[in-house]
Amino acid sequence: MNQFAVVTPDRADVTGKSRAQRTLVLAGLAHALHDGFTDMIYVLLPVWQAQFALGYEALAALRALYVGALAALQVPSGHLTRYLNARTALVMGTLLSAAGFTLAGLSSGLVGLCAALALAGAGGSTQHPLASAAVSRAYGKRGRGPLGTYNFAGDLGKATLPAAVSLLLTVMDWRSALWVVAGLGTLVAVLIRWLMPLVPVPPVTLEVVTAANHEAAGKGGFGLLLAIGVLDSAARMAFLLFLPFLLKTKGASLTTVGLALSLVFIGGAFGKAACGWLGARLGVLATVVTTEVGTAAAILTVLALPLAPSLALLPLLGVMLNGTSSVLYGTVPELVTAKRIERAFALFYTGTLGSSALAPVLYGRLGDAAGPIWAAIAAALTALAVVPLMLVLSPRLVPSANAQNS
Repeated sequence: MNQFAVVTPDRADVTGKSRAQRTLVLAGLAHALHDGFTDMIYVLLPVWQAQFALGYEALAALRALYVGALAALQVPSGHLTRYLNARTALVMGTLLSAAGFTLAGLSSGLVGLCAALALAGAGGSTQHPLASAAVSRAYGKRGRGPLGTYNFAGDLGKATLPAAVSLLLTVMDWRSALWVVAGLGTLVAVLIRWLMPLVPVPPVTLEVVTAANHEAAGKGGFGLLLAIGVLDSAARMAFLLFLPFLLKTKGASLTTVGLALSLVFIGGAFGKAACGWLGARLGVLATVVTTEVGTAAAILTVLALPLAPSLALLPLLGVMLNGTSSVLYGTVPELVTAKRIERAFALFYTGTLGSSALAPVLYGRLGDAAGPIWAAIAAALTALAVVPLMLVLSPRLVPSANAQNS
């Protein structure tokens, strides 16, 4: 008789929580893998420079093939969910990236390498929009914190995979190292297919209700959110471009510069995890204004301080510099209808990735004309420019986005 008592609402809640947690773990694994793929190219550039006798401009173009394909195909990748479940599309994209790196290892010349990198970037374009949307759908209104964890996983991939490739290059050639990386990508694709639950698609009735809610509370907000994301990304990439040169003017050695960048990235990783949860508790407005004003203040303080205290400040600067992105990503589902989440994430990542590619060029010109200090000040002012846009956006957010659990 008691066998029927097992099937209860509490049991259903536990099952749903387990599925959501599995989705988060596998989406985070995909994020770590693909972000690691992107940053490991930095490690391979010197090897390719020696292999193919390339200049710096050609090396930049080589990396741009991968990043350009990744950024340009975000929106088309989001459209794949019209025909495939997001899990299936994510598996296919990961396998395509693995195939691209396999072909890169097989390439006999520069043209083949370029084509293979573009193919790998195309596969990577599925990860951001589809994995983000999978986490958002799995957790629903509680998704802001898990999305912060998902973003934190990407930073773990950036920290581990390039270092692993560096170690591989000490015991094997770069082609063999890419085959090992491709094998890792294949393994992750298998794990996603085997362990990740299917991503639910909301019924039509949910779409109608959600659309009505957003007409009242979030109409027009996504464009503002995208503009905020573009400015936040521009400020971050501009400052990171000039940080090594600013530290060198304070007497830092190359080893110290490397340590400084590590401090920023470590702080950034924790910032992404922490600010996603803070956004859920303090509200989007309070968290974003705090991080952007904190970013500007920390940049200006680093400019004014000597080397040693500047280094001590860098982890906190990293928290502010990278933390905002988790809050912004977590806000995307609150400003679009349920069936447009994949497309919204695709558009948002296209804008922020495009900004991260273009901003160093624009601020680099300013640095050439006025010097790195004024360029860093411009980056701080860019962060502050987010504040008025955030004040305009805040009334358009659903109430829970501004004062959840308050």
